[in-house]
Amino acid sequence: MNSFLAVFKRELKSYFTTPLAYVFLFIFLVLSGFLTFQKGFYEARQADMTRFFMNMPLLFVGMASATSMRLWAEERKVGSVELLFTLPITIREAVLGKLCAAWVFLSIALALTFPMVITVFYLGSPDVGVIVTGYIGTWLMVGAFLAIGCFFSALTKNQVISVVLSSVACGILVLLGMPTTLNYLAGFLPMGLVNAVEMMSMRTHFESIQRGVLTFGDLSYFAILIAGWTAACVVVLDERKAS
Repeated sequence: MNSFLAVFKRELKSYFTTPLAYVFLFIFLVLSGFLTFQKGFYEARQADMTRFFMNMPLLFVGMASATSMRLWAEERKVGSVELLFTLPITIREAVLGKLCAAWVFLSIALALTFPMVITVFYLGSPDVGVIVTGYIGTWLMVGAFLAIGCFFSALTKNQVISVVLSSVACGILVLLGMPTTLNYLAGFLPMGLVNAVEMMSMRTHFESIQRGVLTFGDLSYFAILIAGWTAACVVVLDERKAS
């Protein structure tokens, strides 16, 4: 636990030692506000955060990929990963420490969107439960994106390649659940297979939670996704260490 906390504190602190973190936060908050309150929000005459949450997959695909690209790629590029492996810490503790630090950083970005909630409550009487579950779903989705990004960061020394691969992987998981994608697949695939593809999509489970329903299936989907990609990252780093 002490080793995990040491890596977690060091990694979280590193985000705020350069102006880059503040630039990321600023860009995210500006884009989330712009996409939420652009044309159509007030015309709908409905005080809710549906438009806000529907933009979160797109925004966090980029944010999570950019945040996670440096987790291991930079360590491997400068050679500090070898030094880390000589310390009394397991690879699993190091991976979890870095992943949790990145998750906390993006959780801060998500928490800073509280003015959206205040604005919606000022304009009307939204469903509190739907807003809470929307934030829970977004938080879980962020964790899944980061776990995927952490894996690709461990796979390469190049941060650009890492961010591209993780963005593509996360984007595919989101796009698989879009109606246009499903309609296209339904043209040449059996409906059973199309339904299976839909259930594999992160968008499907995210939207289910966003509607205010927390089911075991949706929660377990994100838990398995995070655990699976994190375990894959540990395996990759373990092989690098052995070689």
